[in-house]
Amino acid sequence: MSVYSHGFARVAGAVPVIKAADPAFNAERTVELLREAAAHDSALVVFPELGLTGYSIDDLVQQDAILDAALAGLARILEASRGLRPVVAVGLPLNVGDALFNCAAVLRDGELLGVVPKSYLPNYREFYEQRYFSAARDAVTDTVTVLGHTVPFGADLIFEATDLPGFALHVEICEDGWVAIPPSTWASLAGATVLANLSGSPVTVGKESYRKSLCTGHSARCIAAHLYVAAGYGESTTDLAWDADALITENGTLLARSEQFSMADQIITADIDLDRLRQERLRMISLRDQAGDLRDRLTPLRRIPVRLGTLDDADDALRRLVPRFPFVPTGTADREMRCREVRNIQVQGLAQRLRSTGLQKIVIGVSGGLDSTLALLVAVDTFDRIGLPRTNILAYTMPGFATGSATLRRAHELMDSLGVSGTELDIRPSCEQMLADLGHPYANGEKVFDITFENVQAGERTSHLFRLANHHGAVVLGTGDLSELALGWCTYGVGDQMSHYNVNTSVPKTLIQHLIRWMIDTGEYSARTTGTLREILDDVISPELVPPGEDGAVQSTEDTVGPYELHDFFLYYTTRFGYRPSKVAFLARHAWGDVTRGPWSEMMPTDRRNQYDDATIDHWLAEFLRRFMGAQFKRTAMPNGPKIGSGGSLSPRGDWRSPSDVSARTWLDQLRQ
Repeated sequence: MSVYSHGFARVAGAVPVIKAADPAFNAERTVELLREAAAHDSALVVFPELGLTGYSIDDLVQQDAILDAALAGLARILEASRGLRPVVAVGLPLNVGDALFNCAAVLRDGELLGVVPKSYLPNYREFYEQRYFSAARDAVTDTVTVLGHTVPFGADLIFEATDLPGFALHVEICEDGWVAIPPSTWASLAGATVLANLSGSPVTVGKESYRKSLCTGHSARCIAAHLYVAAGYGESTTDLAWDADALITENGTLLARSEQFSMADQIITADIDLDRLRQERLRMISLRDQAGDLRDRLTPLRRIPVRLGTLDDADDALRRLVPRFPFVPTGTADREMRCREVRNIQVQGLAQRLRSTGLQKIVIGVSGGLDSTLALLVAVDTFDRIGLPRTNILAYTMPGFATGSATLRRAHELMDSLGVSGTELDIRPSCEQMLADLGHPYANGEKVFDITFENVQAGERTSHLFRLANHHGAVVLGTGDLSELALGWCTYGVGDQMSHYNVNTSVPKTLIQHLIRWMIDTGEYSARTTGTLREILDDVISPELVPPGEDGAVQSTEDTVGPYELHDFFLYYTTRFGYRPSKVAFLARHAWGDVTRGPWSEMMPTDRRNQYDDATIDHWLAEFLRRFMGAQFKRTAMPNGPKIGSGGSLSPRGDWRSPSDVSARTWLDQLRQ
């Protein structure tokens, strides 16, 4: 299967080295890059503004020799495009009636599909376009005959693929994208998902970063992919310079960018996610509301059908970065900002809950594992910020039948070094009493470690915490995380699923690990605390509810439910975008199939950098789907807690509303297919 089979479209931005006022030469360079884009299995390739003549030729653009040569160059490109997949957008000046227009010709497979004139002509500072060109609004016809092809003419054209769902292209030219309401804004409201801007755009200091902000921001507001291609080497440097800047962005994310100031031909490619754009637009009801308000402006836009041809023969090597950890940025600066923001959200959530209840104490169970550790650190930070003593944090470590000595020691180290009120409360006597009351075989000395045996311990811990909160006038702070909630890996009701307030409810396991690593790096804690935190990060994730086996192996959560790093990946793409399981698996293979592909956070130890084969990914994805769909009843009754990020909430009062009694069959069948 190709990338197109999974809802992607490969697009390209091409910046040829040109010769100013030499359309024949420029056409040949355009043809070479077109062929390269076709060899890359691209569905679209976009060239710069006035790329056949050069943007910087000033009054020469009105010379008949140049205009004739530009038409001849277009004819050369049309002929060369026969049998090739890409839709092509190429810039040239065109006489239409008595006026000269700065145009983008859109063509494919030897057929001219339409011509788009520039809407807004800059005439300030170094720009004098109104000296030469007429604007789109000045056109007296909505069709044009070029090289024997009579085609639509105007800025109101949307080129819609008939054989690639979701691919709808709108083209505009340079200044059109710099005005307050670009023509592509109207087109996006009318359904255009791919917005192309053919640009001249000479470079000045600071313009590179401004272009990035402009393009990413526009793609985000329009919920669209955006291709921006500026002029490069070969343009006249009489008074200006040109940096060959080309960018491909998607809904606020930069996917690809050219090398600035390159003196060679360049082509950049990226696979845009049409499914993502479709899903985002389905959810953005306000976008539909605005389209309805402006229907009179949108309905006149013309749609030109275009067939892209056979798509199954394209390759399946995805040309975009798929982060292994979608909840955790890879870059150091972005990750630090994310971690700081997450902690601030958690702290503010807890501070407000204490303020609203009028209570000044919390009760928390500290196991010596990841989740309770993060919740305790958040509690400490909260109490420091609102001016309450840390001793008002009533922390209890409650050893059960399988609690390891190392875990128990770490819990005490953490409570003592942070200066909270730490207490050990042995739950084994009360658990033994309950097991005896139940008539459980364990009470008769049998080594039966079933789900009842496990949940008796989880329930006793939670029951003690709630009664302790009653006794001390406190709030029970939950510790369970988003990953456990997604998998249903928590004891319902009187168990770790329940609390008065849970600061971890929207934080996945992979983010918790990075948050603790980041907290260590902040240098805020004592050497004793940081040493304990490092031990916690290095240990196996375990509920410690079942005693070690004869081989001494400790109960491992991930041996039972699967790797959290995969489950967090599945969770993000299933809930955030509603992707088909087959697409989630496809993305997981690109993210996790090769340990050497793509960047890793430097915080991730080398020995923790994993890769998974296709069979393993499919196995755990099926397990995720079964558990996720079957655990909704636990999420329906989940306690309050702050939403942390996009795709990071399963609260029935927030992001995720689902019945508690659905079947996973539809998703599992789709994965198998």
